[in-house]
Amino acid sequence: MASSTTFLVLTALLALLAGQVIASDPSPMQDFCVADKDSHVSVNGFVCKDPKDVKADDFFHAANLDMPRDTTGKIGSNVTLINVMRIPGLNTLGISLARIDYAPLGENPPHTHPRATEILTVLEGTLYVGFVTSNQANRENKLFTKMLNKGDVFVFPEGLIHFQFNPSPHKPAVAIAALSSQNPGAITIANAVFGSKPPISDDVLAKAFQVEKKTVDWLQAQFWADNHN
Repeated sequence: MASSTTFLVLTALLALLAGQVIASDPSPMQDFCVADKDSHVSVNGFVCKDPKDVKADDFFHAANLDMPRDTTGKIGSNVTLINVMRIPGLNTLGISLARIDYAPLGENPPHTHPRATEILTVLEGTLYVGFVTSNQANRENKLFTKMLNKGDVFVFPEGLIHFQFNPSPHKPAVAIAALSSQNPGAITIANAVFGSKPPISDDVLAKAFQVEKKTVDWLQAQFWADNHN
């Protein structure tokens, strides 16, 4: 009886643990589930298109990722994201792709992907990259940084604040990133905090950043550019 009870307890624990070990995106239950963007049914992701209506173009996008992007904006970078909104066949497959172009001294500012880990490789130029850990027991947020050259690869863990900066004042840089979600999302920290609609109370932000309210008001009055396309 004791061994039977022990087995049941262990089985229950394993089932509980297995339920916690899940990916950001649900695993596919069939070969593919092409997103039906015309469906009015609301689900986590997209409803599957009828397989009889699926075509090769559902897995294709003429993205022209070999072509340089415009980086003349305020922050000097341009992110071209290829996700399920552009390739319906990515639905349930848990992956997406981005090309990032950096002007000389341009940056992809501190941001997070709430649903994806990112792995980035430098195609041209040099990048100074890094990420910051979540709040630790010692009340520190540790910064990990690295200078990357052409061909180097770096990983940004899911949900952590990270950035890329082109330190060259003369040469542009290009990188390709793969992300572990069909729709990784992006939260650019400065834009979200100081450019939200409606704005966060300046009393809240002044207290959080320990600055005067006039400083917060000035920051909220700025134009916070979006470098995602």
